[in-house]
Amino acid sequence: MPRLILFNKPFGVLSQFTDKGSQDSPRATLSDYIDVPGVYPAGRLDRDSEGLLVLTDDGRLQARIANPRHKMEKTYLVQVEGLPDDAALDALRTGVTLKDGPTRPAQIRRIDPPDLWPRTPPVRFRKSVPDCWLEITISEGRNRQVRRMTAHVGHPTLRLVRWRVGDWCLDGLDTGAWRDA
Repeated sequence: MPRLILFNKPFGVLSQFTDKGSQDSPRATLSDYIDVPGVYPAGRLDRDSEGLLVLTDDGRLQARIANPRHKMEKTYLVQVEGLPDDAALDALRTGVTLKDGPTRPAQIRRIDPPDLWPRTPPVRFRKSVPDCWLEITISEGRNRQVRRMTAHVGHPTLRLVRWRVGDWCLDGLDTGAWRDA
């Protein structure tokens, strides 16, 4: 039976078990949180993104989760700068053209600010610039795709939390914690 772990990756943690960067100032990695031999992340979450990271010891399952050709949906809770109008949201729904080509259509809706753990460090707050939260579901997984999509329509991402991957969800899992699925 394959091992499957759901991990709530905190902000600032690399989606790998070792840091191949600067040895002068080592960065937090998965090994700071998960001591389970033989499991590897199925996909990635940028260091400045938070939320659900699925790990497994099954190579086929890992490929099915991570490879865009399988179109596994991933849902993100995204705090963006500004208040996107219907035209911006419709552009995301139909797909936008980024430097690496057009995106598949996304499911998107405005949501109330979610009840999330505090982020360390906190998102910058500016009185003169409003922000809002979106729920965005995509079936791809390009490098920094959600951030690039929101920036493309004029609303840079301030905070990005992956909430769901396929049928697996972050519900009830504290930041920095993991559980078997």
